[in-house]
Amino acid sequence: MPADDSLPNLIAQSQVQPPGEQDIESNAAQNVQSNLTLSGTAGGKESKQTLPPEIITDFGFLPIPNYLRYHHDKPHNFGLLRTIAFGFASTFTLANLYYCQPLLIQLALSFNVSYGDVSHIPTLFQAGYAAGLIFISPLGDLLRRRPLILAMVSGSMCLTVGLAVTQSLLAFQVLSFIVGILGVTPPILVTLAADIAPPHKRGGAIAVVLSGLIFGILIARVLGGIIGDFAPWRVVYYFAIGVQGTVLAVCYFVLPDYPPNNKDRSYAYILGTMSKFAITEPQLMQAIPITIASAACFSNFWVTITFLLGEAPYSYSTLVIGLFGLIGMAGVAVSPFVGRLMRGL
Repeated sequence: MPADDSLPNLIAQSQVQPPGEQDIESNAAQNVQSNLTLSGTAGGKESKQTLPPEIITDFGFLPIPNYLRYHHDKPHNFGLLRTIAFGFASTFTLANLYYCQPLLIQLALSFNVSYGDVSHIPTLFQAGYAAGLIFISPLGDLLRRRPLILAMVSGSMCLTVGLAVTQSLLAFQVLSFIVGILGVTPPILVTLAADIAPPHKRGGAIAVVLSGLIFGILIARVLGGIIGDFAPWRVVYYFAIGVQGTVLAVCYFVLPDYPPNNKDRSYAYILGTMSKFAITEPQLMQAIPITIASAACFSNFWVTITFLLGEAPYSYSTLVIGLFGLIGMAGVAVSPFVGRLMRGL
């Protein structure tokens, strides 16, 4: 009978409930999960990769501007402003290591020591920088580079205050070594620029950062010589404090956040890999001794030329000694073109 046939249908319909709050919350949770998960199919098997959560602060308390936060679906733009900011930061973070070179005679007179004693200062800056390359730079693979760079610039700025006010040569030497360790911001900026810049801009972005690195070596000598000729040598380091404060502000407002590339690796593993590459990669085995030798010749020349030009028969002023740094500007000028040439090879 029709009444009997419709009875099961009526019972089934009475068991269907309209969607309630529990269903809505379940759907919302699924949507959030889908936004945090990338799904793909490889070889007939579904694979999921959980994306890192959005990080909104540095050091747990310093807010990151919204436009600098990392979003996997919104890559950062590497435009002209960011390129200039990277070059500026590279220039004046490395310059800290080279302000002292045209000031060595003034430092010897101020601390009442021999030229041989103050000649250790540039060596300690370079030794610290070498230690930073080995032990600090690998942290760029393990940590977020934005807070790492902010911490290094902040630490270097604070230690430069010590360089400006100390009355002890020993304290100046110790601080020089530590400032050198924290001076490895440019190599970390190079890797960050390589990750952020699109492929067609990557060569130019890296070239700009490297040009800033070279320019920092030269401009530090020029600025140190100019300021040191018209004011006490301590004013040079007061100037350096102000410039680093500017770099810190620029990095805070321009430097984008980006996740580490090897956060699952250990620090010991990274150091071991570096050591392994140094003895197994033919190109590195050739490049390392060439770079060490050329850097040693470069440093020896610019340190000893200060004493040569400051004594008879030249007796040049600190200003003229510093202006000799302009000789190397040609290398800075051609670096971006070399970067484009390398990209085309």
